[in-house]
Amino acid sequence: MAISEKVRSALDGASWVRRMFEQGEELKKLYGEENVYDFSLGNPNLEPPASLKKALKALADQPIAGMHRYMPNNGYVETRKAIAQFLEEESGLPFEEKHVVMTVGAAGGLNVVFKALLDDGDEVIVPSPYFMEFKFYIENSGGQIRLVETHEDFSLDLKEIEKALGKKTKAVLINSPNNPTGVVYSKESLKALGALLTEKSRQLGKTIYLITDEAYRRIVFDRIPLPIAFQYYPHTLRVTSHSKDLSLPGERIGYVAVNPLCEGVDELMAAIVFANRTLGFVNAPALMQRLVAPLQRNSINIKEYEEKRDLFYQALTSYGYQLVKPEGAFYLFPKAMIQDDVAFVKELQSKRILTVPGRGFGKPGYFRIAYAVERSTIEKALPGFKEVAEKYRAGGR
Repeated sequence: MAISEKVRSALDGASWVRRMFEQGEELKKLYGEENVYDFSLGNPNLEPPASLKKALKALADQPIAGMHRYMPNNGYVETRKAIAQFLEEESGLPFEEKHVVMTVGAAGGLNVVFKALLDDGDEVIVPSPYFMEFKFYIENSGGQIRLVETHEDFSLDLKEIEKALGKKTKAVLINSPNNPTGVVYSKESLKALGALLTEKSRQLGKTIYLITDEAYRRIVFDRIPLPIAFQYYPHTLRVTSHSKDLSLPGERIGYVAVNPLCEGVDELMAAIVFANRTLGFVNAPALMQRLVAPLQRNSINIKEYEEKRDLFYQALTSYGYQLVKPEGAFYLFPKAMIQDDVAFVKELQSKRILTVPGRGFGKPGYFRIAYAVERSTIEKALPGFKEVAEKYRAGGR
């Protein structure tokens, strides 16, 4: 079959997440869905907040004339105004609606940003472990991903980032709260990163952009304040969605916001709008734009995810698993108890537990657990995690 060689190559290294999810579907056919404990896919299981349901019902009962038609490619003015007002309150920066583009989720937003920024061969620096789709998004626009290691606790290693910065660097992409680790990058690290990018941009005589994937930005635990990257670097672009904070992953609604102090901001916004149209996204879903506009300060009950994190973390550490305690998102990223993370994940599968090998996120020797599931699923799976831990602690192979 004469498919693109580029796509053929990508398929060979395609997402481990999807691969494990598909294996899980086979197990569910054999044992029944209730007897398979699926932690492979980060698919929010909480329902959207009541405020969204109320707004949806109001729109259904009293529809606005023409509300399903095309709109400007950057989105409805009133929606972008509402988001800009929220961003101005949050950051203290002079955001206006022209600094916001509504997108088809965060994935669509990232593809649009890379299309707007990258020329063939441009590099995007990404700390590892990372969400594997980033590689494909960057390569879709002719760019090259350049991975850099993080510290043992998965915090940013500024020395590694500095070593990677060079003439080919167009942007640094960070994801906080992080998928797969749940780590939140600190205010100090973002401030230091901003200072580093400012100095390197000056030395290289070019603008290096900071792109922040903030799809999990509302899911932060222990009352940890989430730093606002806009405040530490003028050339920052935020890409986010309402998939997690409002539990709307199937609705594909998000936005790109560019720091109003970014040099050449008007040209950059025009490029993003152009890319949004020519990549075929054209418009973010009309109904969802209207719904999320007044809900920028709303979210699902984050406490439910925090309680699941605590249950899982306390149990796994008591069994002997080594892991960094997540500060946000809904993932755990423990070390596998043997070097081969794929073999370890297969051992968990023998207990009908589905997780994802760390190599699927650029970090062999670890595995990811997505706990956006019912609490009962976690409780039923814990004995299996314990049995596998006991086997390897006893020297099993």
